[in-house]
Amino acid sequence: MIDRRILTHFDFLLFFFLLPLMGLSFFLVHEANTTLSLKQGFYFAIGFIVFWVVFLIPFRKFDYLFHLLYWGCIFLLLLVNFMGTSKLGAQRWLVIPGTSWTFQPSEPVKIAILLLLAHLISTHPIPPGGYGWKVFGKLSIYIIIPAGLILKQPDLGTALVILIMGFGVLFLVGVHPKVWMTLGIVFAIASPLIYGSLHAYQKKRIHDFIAEKPNYHVRQSIIAIGSGGLLGKSQEESTQAKLKFLPIATSDFIFAYFVERFGFLGAFALLIFYLLFVLHFFSYFISDPKDRFLQTITGGIAILIFIYTSVNIAMTLGLAPVVGLPLPLLSYGGSSFITFIILFAIFENLLAFKFGFGYNPPSYRKKGFLAQLVRAFGS
Repeated sequence: MIDRRILTHFDFLLFFFLLPLMGLSFFLVHEANTTLSLKQGFYFAIGFIVFWVVFLIPFRKFDYLFHLLYWGCIFLLLLVNFMGTSKLGAQRWLVIPGTSWTFQPSEPVKIAILLLLAHLISTHPIPPGGYGWKVFGKLSIYIIIPAGLILKQPDLGTALVILIMGFGVLFLVGVHPKVWMTLGIVFAIASPLIYGSLHAYQKKRIHDFIAEKPNYHVRQSIIAIGSGGLLGKSQEESTQAKLKFLPIATSDFIFAYFVERFGFLGAFALLIFYLLFVLHFFSYFISDPKDRFLQTITGGIAILIFIYTSVNIAMTLGLAPVVGLPLPLLSYGGSSFITFIILFAIFENLLAFKFGFGYNPPSYRKKGFLAQLVRAFGS
């Protein structure tokens, strides 16, 4: 029997957001490419297993191991420079030994950063007015190091996501306004140097974005979105995707395919759905200001969903440069999906085992991990 107190604090509403997006993703990917839909179903099965395994890890007790996890991810990012595989001119992937599968170390590092920030923020009380330069500088180092390594791959989009996620969390939990004002001035002065350090293809994306005419990918995306009309089209009439005019219809530009199928009203409903998803996590962020661990994780998840969603949709509309960010839980692929599933499992763990029972209370700290699980889930 499962301890009823775990069920009491478990957030079942999360699945109200998660399952519809997964179902819609499988539906759209299956329509566009049956083979890819089978792989997508496999990713979902792996995600289901990963969720419950991660859910049982006592994160509040093992927070001292987050440094090890973080530096392990940094090692993998460094390893990409020597053993990484390249695709489309970018060296971002590592091959899993003994298999032909690859993964991007830039995905688990997002989890490692949030967990380490949660630990450090929990152990460094926030003074009135917010963190000053000393603590802010210490926390910033843990954000900047992986962002710099990812930028070198090169992967500007993911590097920016990590910077926005990390510093966004610090902004939410509290940093003195003078720190942000100073950084804003420094960034404005250094922006020409930052632009000059970009790779040629990154500059081209910016040029394509500000040009009068968008590039081919974005033009076809806009055509697909416009052709959906108010209520959308049937699968047979969705010529942009069916006739392969719309590139990457199952991943980067899946929003354009969605609008072609379900129209303006469908797009509006999807945007509201994602907005509620973000607000759901922000509601937990403000629910208990004393629980800095939970605040950091929920704030980070909310920021990630918002960044991925807003940038992806703006990209398909020609309102942002094409940077290859997927639409959360909707675009085809396993790396980003598994990352979000792990973050959701950590979030559920922090809720379910928050109130002094199971394996988190001090009275059980000296017992083995198995004994703690028996205590938490025993009859």
